[in-house]
Amino acid sequence: MTEFTIGAPQEPGSQWYDGEAGPLVRPYAMTGGRTKPGPTGVRFDLIALVTLDPGAPGVDDDTTLGPEHRALIDLCRVETQSVAELAAGADLPVGVVRVLLGDLLELGCVTVSRPVPPAQLPDERILREVIAGLRAL
Repeated sequence: MTEFTIGAPQEPGSQWYDGEAGPLVRPYAMTGGRTKPGPTGVRFDLIALVTLDPGAPGVDDDTTLGPEHRALIDLCRVETQSVAELAAGADLPVGVVRVLLGDLLELGCVTVSRPVPPAQLPDERILREVIAGLRAL
């Protein structure tokens, strides 16, 4: 697994690094004080799948992306991952990851596949009838 450095430089003795706690960058600093993803108000479920868009314009050249954005892009570059997996892999709170993913989604860097709501799934009774009909063939 790849290890990512998030936040300020991690030189021991630096005022922004604590040997036991790690980087001393508050989550609100990573998101610019925002708590909701983007102006579109998109909500990312924990199991929503995030994929790096291969046609994304200049993902590697974009200077507006912060180190946290780049860490998420690097994680998505390896394979499609859920929001929860990205939060764990980047060692960031889920709320921060949701805001950062909103930024990446608006820039066209990633695509998100949302899970099917349980209300839209087929009824179990219908599935059992289909299986019974197939067995009868």
